[in-house]
Amino acid sequence: QVQLVESGGGLVQPGGSLRLSCAASGSIFSINAMGWYRQAPGKQRELVATITSGGVTTYVVSVKGRFTISRANAKNTVYLQMNSLKPEDTAVYYCNAKDGSTRSDYWGQGTQVTVSS
Repeated sequence: QVQLVESGGGLVQPGGSLRLSCAASGSIFSINAMGWYRQAPGKQRELVATITSGGVTTYVVSVKGRFTISRANAKNTVYLQMNSLKPEDTAVYYCNAKDGSTRSDYWGQGTQVTVSS
């Protein structure tokens, strides 16, 4: 089992920045990718960004150039730096970890990000 604990959400004005953190613990040795998803009210959960154990990153088009995903392997932590935030970025952000051996998905509890003036 893998446990994921997120932090860093909050309320920010349009154009502002936030950094989300996700700390993984437990059976983390077989995690081969981590990422962030988000779900806005009335919408489906969508992929925001992912990073593999080798450092390869992917982003949804709507956040490219504004968001940066990174990881600190020694700390088993993944970050999402969010700049130039827009109201449409408002959502609950969920951390995800993928187990390469069991193909299991693990999820954090979610952290609210609200972009509003």
